[in-house]
Amino acid sequence: MPKTSLAEVAKDMAGIDIAILSTHTENGEIANRPMSNNGDVAYDGTSYYFTYEQARTVSDIERNPKVALGFSSEAGLFSMGIYVAVEGTAELIRDKAAFQQHWTSDLDKWFDDGIDTPGIVLIRVKANRITYWKGREEGEVEL
Repeated sequence: MPKTSLAEVAKDMAGIDIAILSTHTENGEIANRPMSNNGDVAYDGTSYYFTYEQARTVSDIERNPKVALGFSSEAGLFSMGIYVAVEGTAELIRDKAAFQQHWTSDLDKWFDDGIDTPGIVLIRVKANRITYWKGREEGEVEL
């Protein structure tokens, strides 16, 4: 499988806001949900997502931090669009200083009290493996 740099794939990913975050449930199934990366679309191998403490996502990650992310550009498979699959390790962050670093005003519609919203959690996903499909090309990213 051909290898490319993270910078090259990140350039093609610019502007993709929504990822599908996949976790392992208590009974071993895979759970998927759309997550916004809060406009932080300059991908460097680490992604950040906000959620609530009581969300199943949090308990899934506490049980098993191995997660997957799926990204897709708006273009179709045989155009200049890109599909990216990330296998990574998630970490739950409950530090307001970290919240502040990744906060955007768009989050105010989901979290009424901003970074002071009770029960807010920041999910950090660090990539361990990245594969991509761009038109007829597919490959792996060198990490």
